[in-house]
Amino acid sequence: MKGILGRKAGMTQVFSKDGRLIPVTVVEVEPNIVMQVKTTEKNGYNAIQLGVFEKKERNTTKAEIGNAKKANTTPKRFLKEIRDYEGSYNVGDAVSVEVFEKGEIVDVTGTSKGKGFQGVIKRFNQSRGPMGHGSHYHRRPGSLGTMLPKRVLKGKKLAGHMGNEVVTVQNLEIIEVNKEENYILISGNVPGAKNSLVLIKTAIKNSRKKDVKDIISYEEETVVDAVEPAVENEAVETEAEVENTEAVETEEATEQTAEEVTNEEAKEEDK
Repeated sequence: MKGILGRKAGMTQVFSKDGRLIPVTVVEVEPNIVMQVKTTEKNGYNAIQLGVFEKKERNTTKAEIGNAKKANTTPKRFLKEIRDYEGSYNVGDAVSVEVFEKGEIVDVTGTSKGKGFQGVIKRFNQSRGPMGHGSHYHRRPGSLGTMLPKRVLKGKKLAGHMGNEVVTVQNLEIIEVNKEENYILISGNVPGAKNSLVLIKTAIKNSRKKDVKDIISYEEETVVDAVEPAVENEAVETEAEVENTEAVETEEATEQTAEEVTNEEAKEEDK
């Protein structure tokens, strides 16, 4: 099994080259550090402990600082164990976004948004009663007990705390993996609010074939060939302007010389 910790950045949409619009969730994935390696001989099971996002030392216990020094890194804010991890890792190794590829199917686990205390209509999607004609039954839960037990049976859907639970969304597809900017685009939505921690793992119940989608890139390309002729044209125009200016100055100087000669001849005739 493969897995990595990340932070949900938000949602956006991308377009594939065949014209499909794909809603995706952007997950920021910094390199995860292997904080511990557990083996069957020593701990009874195989697992690695991943840590991500730095934590201030003044908010860290001595045990956490000592654990981080063994991995030759700083204390981490989030730690998570993943059992039966693929590959062999040592303490201090980094796990990057390249552990996953485009087209892979994954399960994403996160903590859902807390909604507080909610009624049965919002919490369990129950129907309300008539709102008019003298009805006094609107948004209540309805009958609570039965005739024989004469008590409320356990497990009945009633009002209560909603959300803030660990939720796993299965069989989501990875659309893009970007190592330079450390993010993964996952199709669909994942549980949790923005900037919340999510765990991406290999899908357990995957039965779909790998289908890599080509995404349209919107990077602006600089066309060098179109710039060079413009510079050459500017140089030609500058040379033409200089030549015109020199011709005008030569004509003006010739006219001035002719006027001076004419004035001198007129003075001699007067004498």
